[in-house]
Amino acid sequence: MSKAHRGKGLVEAPAKGRGTCPICKREGIKVLYEQEIEGKKTKICKICKATLANKK
Repeated sequence: MSKAHRGKGLVEAPAKGRGTCPICKREGIKVLYEQEIEGKKTKICKICKATLANKK
């Protein structure tokens, strides 16, 4: 079975889903995960999402 459509949403996203994470300040990484921080929904990286999930 082919995987022709894998990552299609990333290609359509601005800058192919890459940017600066507002928590860890890393640049050029994928910021795909929506998280509510201080009452605002922001997109964060995978590592910060896991860190926040483990703290709860």
